[in-house]
Amino acid sequence: MGLSSEGRIMDENAHRVDRGSLLISAPPSTIYGALTDPESLEKWLPPEGMAGRVEQFTPGVGGGFRMVLTYLDASGNGKTSDTTDVTNVEFVGLVPDQNIVQQVRFTSDDAGFAGTMIMTWELQPHPEGTLVSVAATHVPPGISPADHEAGLASSLANLAAHVEQEASAS
Repeated sequence: MGLSSEGRIMDENAHRVDRGSLLISAPPSTIYGALTDPESLEKWLPPEGMAGRVEQFTPGVGGGFRMVLTYLDASGNGKTSDTTDVTNVEFVGLVPDQNIVQQVRFTSDDAGFAGTMIMTWELQPHPEGTLVSVAATHVPPGISPADHEAGLASSLANLAAHVEQEASAS
């Protein structure tokens, strides 16, 4: 945080945008389903090196879910405990097969992870499938841009593998 010329506190992270995108060989409806289904979220959302569990899932705008992410190597990197990151996610915008806007709050005693991050998922039809883009704003300063972008890329790769595997099993 810094001070503006008027003496107000400014949040440098307000203008930070962490992004990721991937062309996935699946239609927007399949991807939208994976973004809004608790069992699917558990399979693809945790980045490499983590496992996830969805709790308290409520569909629709105003609903959301709680996700417990657990580090597989127990390295003591967790935001909520030594080995876990817990997030509370609220759906604030849902346009089927097009986009999802989420407010994400970390459960942490560390002020570096306080606040509400906004994640916007965009699904754009493409001749070879769907271009999935995610943008995160108001990212807590405790999450480095490089680590966050790596995590987003990992989750997108997991999403592609999940929906493409589901499609081949059908």
